[in-house]
Amino acid sequence: MAISLELDFITENSIIYVLIGWVVALGVAKALKLDRYGLEIKAYSMVYKNKQVNSILLRILNRTRRGIRVFADVSVVAGFLMMGFAFWFLLNNVSNFFIAETEFAELTVLIPGVTLTSGPAIAYFLLSIPIVLVIHEGAHGIVAALEKIKIQTGGFAVFVALFAGFVEPDEEEFNKAKKISRMRVIGAGATSNVIFALALGVILLTNPLFAIVVPEPLLSVFYDLPDGVLVISIIEGSGAEAAGLLANDIITSINDVRILNPTDFPSLTPGETADVSALRSGQELDFDIEVMASPDDPEKGLVGILRDNSFSYVPVMDFIKWDDHNVSTFLLWLWMISFFIGIINMLPLPILDGGKFIHIIIDKRFSDKVVTGIMWGIYAFTFVLFGLNIALSYVKSGWFTI
Repeated sequence: MAISLELDFITENSIIYVLIGWVVALGVAKALKLDRYGLEIKAYSMVYKNKQVNSILLRILNRTRRGIRVFADVSVVAGFLMMGFAFWFLLNNVSNFFIAETEFAELTVLIPGVTLTSGPAIAYFLLSIPIVLVIHEGAHGIVAALEKIKIQTGGFAVFVALFAGFVEPDEEEFNKAKKISRMRVIGAGATSNVIFALALGVILLTNPLFAIVVPEPLLSVFYDLPDGVLVISIIEGSGAEAAGLLANDIITSINDVRILNPTDFPSLTPGETADVSALRSGQELDFDIEVMASPDDPEKGLVGILRDNSFSYVPVMDFIKWDDHNVSTFLLWLWMISFFIGIINMLPLPILDGGKFIHIIIDKRFSDKVVTGIMWGIYAFTFVLFGLNIALSYVKSGWFTI
């Protein structure tokens, strides 16, 4: 019980630990006088700018020019595809909420200490973000060098627990460049993130944990699927006990939702009757189980079992042995953040690459006033659509944390 209380205290006060960590980081930066090396230190931010980035990018470009040219051209096509995918996902997800709620994907904005509340989740996030930003901004910079657009400075910024990376092209040279050149530069960042995620995903297909994010029909291609989730024991006095569910039964579905791993269990309401299917000695049985309230959260419903929470997927490509759970989880976070930052970055919003991408396409085709009106219309639609996905996630599950 003491351990549980200690973990609860850490989780509930994670924002405090994030702020303490920020104060410590500021103190170390001040003590080491890192401002001598170009680090701008303020109470709410630390910003580093390097004016030698352009020469570094040119050296890299001279060794990889042909490959970078292909990548730059691909980035333009990929930019449209990623923007289209992002819109399709968000629109389809809203539709699922009303038509096929079990297919609705809950979305939340990842903020350390607010929506990220466990120590491991915050650590994996903070370790992943710098890698993703270096890849993203490095791609912007090297394609700019290819297009003969000078990079004035490059660097990173930290705002408490929020990270940002940047490369600052010479504004005059960027604005004078051809539209296709500017589109290559803008599309390169998100494209590099998605390509990195795809390459990492191929490696992670050898990892059982990665199965939780692989959709059908790919899941059954790359993994031998389990029958369901094993029941370890039955909670005394629960609906599961009254219905006749037994230890060693294998739950295969709940309310027609297929159960392959513990994360497939749907949200249940206390007092409702759940339709549960299970395997017992190879025979499929159906149970009508009255859902009980969780002792920790009266609004959360439980079937009334203790289940096996391990992942029993067996990768078809089983040539890498993943013995360290922390490494597996970190790489899963890195894949997730790289992929979704790439996709989300191509949404047409003012602070994202997608907004710049669209602006470049329509700029000079209409008057400045018309272009501004079109852009704000697109921004408003995108913001409402994205916000609606977040709001519907809240309606379904409340303020959920990771």
